Amino acid sequence: MSTSINYSFDFSGRIVLITGGSNGIGLATAAAFARAGATVVITGRDQERLDKAAGQMPSGRVEAVRADVAVPADIQRLVHGIIERHGRLDAVVSNAAAYVPGEITDVSARQWEHLRQTNVDGFFHLAKATLPLLAETGGTFTATSSVSGLSGDWKGSVYNASKGAVSQFVRALALDWGSRGVRVNAVAPSLTRTDAVAAVTANRELTAKFEERVALGRLGEPEDVASVFLFLASEAARYVTGVVLPVDGGTTASSGQARV
Repeated sequence: MSTSINYSFDFSGRIVLITGGSNGIGLATAAAFARAGATVVITGRDQERLDKAAGQMPSGRVEAVRADVAVPADIQRLVHGIIERHGRLDAVVSNAAAYVPGEITDVSARQWEHLRQTNVDGFFHLAKATLPLLAETGGTFTATSSVSGLSGDWKGSVYNASKGAVSQFVRALALDWGSRGVRVNAVAPSLTRTDAVAAVTANRELTAKFEERVALGRLGEPEDVASVFLFLASEAARYVTGVVLPVDGGTTASSGQARV
């Protein structure tokens, strides 16, 4: 994990659920919430990886519970356990995701089903199970979308479609749940250095092409995104809902013209 950042947020006494919390953006976000005083429940498909991640964080602040967001029964078990142990839920970070590159003719039906079940169905199951609980605490639901959910990418149609669905879910749910005191937002990172994109970031020539499109001249780090999750879940963002916020170093500021 990268060097920690001193966040000026206080989540003492809050219960936070983070899916896909054993690595990358999810891990950095879990660590940031834990350092800010929250009790954090991280979940994913691999219990060993979850336990390893929890061991890197403040003692007693992080619980590792295996669950697959694509399985409704897993989500129900996960959420029921949180309420049994803690009696409340204050913030949800819907971060679990899959990535399948390639043109649509290269993507098998099985790959598409896996992508959709994780990125879209998983969001649906999680939101359905947790939004009523967040309404009881005036909580927040924040998702990881992507700049790929805001516009198109070459050889990215199926991933773009899944993240576009997340972005639209967030906007519509913010309308439905705002009157009940729940704020629903998303972050939209550009390419961020995580294990999931290690094949890209290990290729210096390819990385340079991405960096050329970033106003700040570098790829994102998981901690860059984690700090925005904390902001959106905090009282500092109390009047922010229905937003899909690019955390992209200025990538989407470009019209797409060549850099000169």
